[in-house]
Amino acid sequence: MQIIKRIGVGLVWFAGLAFIFVAANKNDPYLIALRGTGNIVLVVVSVGVLAFLIHGGYLHRRGVTGKLLVLLWCLPSLSMLGAEASFELRKRNVLQTDVVQARSLGQHFMVGYSSFPEVAALAEKGLIAGIYITKHNVRRAPETLKSEISALQEKRRAAGLPPLIVAADQEGGIVSHLSPPLTKLPALSTLASLPPDVRTEKAKAFGRTHGQELAALGVNLNLAPVLDLRPDAKRNRFDFNTLIGHRAISDDPAIVADIARSYVHGLEAFGVGATVKHFPGLGRVRADTHHFSADLDTPLAELEASDWRPFRDVLRGSRAQLMIGHVTLTAVDPDRAASHSRLVVDGIVRKKWNYQGVIMTDDLVMGAIYQNNVCTAVVEALNAGVDLLLVAFDGTQFYRIFACAKEASSQGKLDSITMRDSEARLKRAFPPD
Repeated sequence: MQIIKRIGVGLVWFAGLAFIFVAANKNDPYLIALRGTGNIVLVVVSVGVLAFLIHGGYLHRRGVTGKLLVLLWCLPSLSMLGAEASFELRKRNVLQTDVVQARSLGQHFMVGYSSFPEVAALAEKGLIAGIYITKHNVRRAPETLKSEISALQEKRRAAGLPPLIVAADQEGGIVSHLSPPLTKLPALSTLASLPPDVRTEKAKAFGRTHGQELAALGVNLNLAPVLDLRPDAKRNRFDFNTLIGHRAISDDPAIVADIARSYVHGLEAFGVGATVKHFPGLGRVRADTHHFSADLDTPLAELEASDWRPFRDVLRGSRAQLMIGHVTLTAVDPDRAASHSRLVVDGIVRKKWNYQGVIMTDDLVMGAIYQNNVCTAVVEALNAGVDLLLVAFDGTQFYRIFACAKEASSQGKLDSITMRDSEARLKRAFPPD
């Protein structure tokens, strides 16, 4: 019995430490599921255990160890309060950004959201350039979302702001985030085995279906298609999110370019822009960048001859934008991911390929970036010539990420020429109505 009691006390100590850790990190993207009701449960359980310990005499009759245990269970609620205060202060600082700085920096941010009124306030102030919508945003009637987006576009127009970018991730196949209510189409990879003329017509039809339905909802940018080459086999048993083997069109660069280009033209027929992804390519990468840093060690000559052919061909033959992934291209810049590498963005894409369209990052909330120094990545991305910074999975991280850019701007750490060139690209891509 004594052993069981000691084990029980040990578990209470361990649980207390775990609760403190969770409470102090309540705003971390990995704990997003615990927000709201989860936070309330954490506080209620903490207070309940604290009351139990005090009632059981741990404060007065169990010596120093008992007092420390009681103190331990006071900390989760205090830690949560501190984390919430820190978040609110950062949010307030962002919302109080002066108009000139807000519009100058805000044109580079695209944000996912759970509360439309909150993200609408950011859009009206010019603190963001666009919103990213996904399945939880269309659970209500699509007509409601459409009317909200339309009203927000009118407010932006009245305020002299560019049209709001409204982006979605509707690739087809396993990444059909707006289906339902939109039609769920098969993956573009299902067209790869068809004769060339048939697959291009079907790919264009896929694009037209997506384009028509997205445009009707108010979406003007689709984060598709995927141009990564399909890997030979499953390379990473811990790949729970990227799943590029299921999303890639083919392992043949010519087929990928053929299908993707037709799909993009189908989208563009309805005024919906395309975003090809995830340069410099995920097909050869072993790690899932949603959670881990990843290296691409392939020689440049081999990448140019194979993996990068679809990117060059589609960008040259359409108005598509380019998404840069959080993969480190070791032959060019072994110290940082491509998404914030000037050597990759400016050196290869801008200068070598002469691509002067819009470049955006993959989601900055992904572990490969967020769990490292996200502030450094934000500043380096802007100085590299990246035009849009995507904050998709957890939109509340926008306040932290924008604060990084705001501080860098105030300290003169953002390259004025690069920022001016980026503004010009954004105006060309998203001209005023």
